[in-house]
Amino acid sequence: MRTPRVIVRSGLTVAAAAALPLAFAGAAAAAPGISVSTSGTTVAVTTSACSEINGSWGTASLLNNRQNTFAEGRQVALSGSATSQSAAWSSVTPGTYTVIVRCSDNSTAGTQSVIVSGATPTATASPTTTSTATPTMSATASPSRGVMGGLGGAVKDHTTLTLVAGGGLVAAGVGGAAWYLRRRAKPHRF
Repeated sequence: MRTPRVIVRSGLTVAAAAALPLAFAGAAAAAPGISVSTSGTTVAVTTSACSEINGSWGTASLLNNRQNTFAEGRQVALSGSATSQSAAWSSVTPGTYTVIVRCSDNSTAGTQSVIVSGATPTATASPTTTSTATPTMSATASPSRGVMGGLGGAVKDHTTLTLVAGGGLVAAGVGGAAWYLRRRAKPHRF
């Protein structure tokens, strides 16, 4: 008598788990998002999500850790073409920032955090160089994307492959649980 309930519950759980990766894959494919990079004290953002309305592509805003809304950040107008729009901020002090891109139709293209280290490439010459020697270049690389503190060190970069793989693991776990419950529900015969 108990077996049909367990099978029905397991079937519903498996059906829900099978639909989960499809829902995330569609959402990941629908939103192109933004790409944020740093170079020294310059932060740049690129997107392809915005369309031009009345000569404007939209606006990007750079928020520090004390700012909460788009309007509070340093705003820069997007420039570019139908395939790629970009904005940049220079002389950014070291710290953690959030970049938000809002298209001209008032939709948000994406949000991403970034860490600015403030290290800039510098050219230094050796003190014993002659006029024919070339100066030595030493550069300090800065991270292209910041690590999201407080989220286990995760970076907001969930591709379709990541979401499908995670959905597959969830489906495998649900399948294993359904198998276990089904085996447990059978009467033991000696």
